[in-house]
Amino acid sequence: MKIAIDAMGGDFAPREIVQGSILALHDSEIKSLSQNALEIILVGQKDKIQHELSLIHKVPFERLSILNASEIVEMDESPAQACKQKKDSSIIRCCELVGQHTADACISAGNSGATMAASLITCGRLEGVLRPAIVTIVPTTNGVSVLVDAGANVDCKPKHLLQFAIMGDVFAQTALNFKNPRIGLLSIGEEESKGNDLIFKTQELLKKASINYIGNVEGRDIVNGQCDVIVCDGFVGNVALKAIEGVGELVFKLLSKELHSNLITLIGTFLAAPAFRRFKRTIDYREYGGAPLLGINGLSMITHGKSNAFAIKNAVRATLRSLNKNITHVLGERILAYGQEF
Repeated sequence: MKIAIDAMGGDFAPREIVQGSILALHDSEIKSLSQNALEIILVGQKDKIQHELSLIHKVPFERLSILNASEIVEMDESPAQACKQKKDSSIIRCCELVGQHTADACISAGNSGATMAASLITCGRLEGVLRPAIVTIVPTTNGVSVLVDAGANVDCKPKHLLQFAIMGDVFAQTALNFKNPRIGLLSIGEEESKGNDLIFKTQELLKKASINYIGNVEGRDIVNGQCDVIVCDGFVGNVALKAIEGVGELVFKLLSKELHSNLITLIGTFLAAPAFRRFKRTIDYREYGGAPLLGINGLSMITHGKSNAFAIKNAVRATLRSLNKNITHVLGERILAYGQEF
């Protein structure tokens, strides 16, 4: 298995990206998932990557290579313009490796819009897919749920949301082993009479689809475990995801502050330390690695812009799991089976 990683993407590139890649090559779980056959291609400015590698002890160079890419797509750049003007950017070169079948998947913590645009340009869409979507995992009170779309498409039509529901259903069953996942349409109320024109028209399509559609769901249902797959357009999905992330950080900070406020609570904190560590891991986006861009003819993993080495390592792990489940092929077959409905 070969995974191309955008070494120049993200707030902490290239150092954290390079370090995370090396952590992945040494990780026992990742070795098991790849049957000790993982190779990583670091894509970016070669001199900077080599400098970071020189600072790391025990680099497995036999399973690591570098592809030079002279340009960097900044986080605030227009995805369309960047992909048009920066042909030698690390994001473009990364996605090209997947499109050329030189790599099995790519990972980037850089500009997510540019990653999507580059993936479409170099890999193309799966037959029948109208728009690719970002599928992300969200922690809940009793496990995890799946949110789709998490930011790839800000303006959508009902038929797009129908495909997003199918993508979420495939991901939940294939990658997470959910049985007959419950699929809800994110709205401002559970009642069918609440919502906008997009919601009303999408409801009718989802009712006819061969999925376990349970109706409208509210924002709280993303995290309360009452729904397995939450469907929405990318604008709403990205706002909801960032809000959940922010609330999680707020709760942990406030809880830490209160627990360190006096000696008695400090002693209690010490005794409950394992539980707090588990809680922190549950709400930490770095634990989940990244979100796959589904619908392209390949696999692109989009990771948080603030990803550190630990997050990059986990992104490699999540990518391998999706590759092992052959999720792109499964989705392609499912979309074709629904072809007449679009």
